[in-house]
Amino acid sequence: MTGQGAPPPRLIGLTGTNGAGKGEAALYFKGRGYAYYSLSDVIRDELRARGEAESRDALIRTGNELRERFGPGVLARRTVAKVGKGERAVIDSVRNLAEVGYLRRQDGFTLLAIDAPVETRFARTAARGRDESAGDLEAFKRKEDEERRGGAKAQQLEAVMAAADRLVVNDGTLEEFHRKLEEVA
Repeated sequence: MTGQGAPPPRLIGLTGTNGAGKGEAALYFKGRGYAYYSLSDVIRDELRARGEAESRDALIRTGNELRERFGPGVLARRTVAKVGKGERAVIDSVRNLAEVGYLRRQDGFTLLAIDAPVETRFARTAARGRDESAGDLEAFKRKEDEERRGGAKAQQLEAVMAAADRLVVNDGTLEEFHRKLEEVA
């Protein structure tokens, strides 16, 4: 990463489990001068164009449809097209190996996987009050299993996390999480 005089990455991709702290990581990097982009915003734009309500299930389904129609790297391609030349950016919601492949072809890219214990993540998502499609811990785990091992044109969270340059476990205080992120940028 940035240790021993190496320059900080120009593009930081974020992947990870639901409720692990990807949004908090994005805020941290924004506070250090990185612009924020999310692959999920491409999907949200599509949902708005279709007049559909946003839910976790709708995001997953529509993302898979876009990958099927335009190729598995479509979300990364559309997002990188928005990043200014030489701009430092954090890119959230990387969930497919083709997205990782496309992003790795960009100068100065590094991929961080954010994770936390499942019980902690469930509590965080419940506190957010958004439609997380899981009323209890077991339903949360089932929904997560669906996201972990999709095909080439679906979410492949497990493989993407394994492909990360670094795993950051967010199992402590916010300050501890920030210290771990500080090592990157």
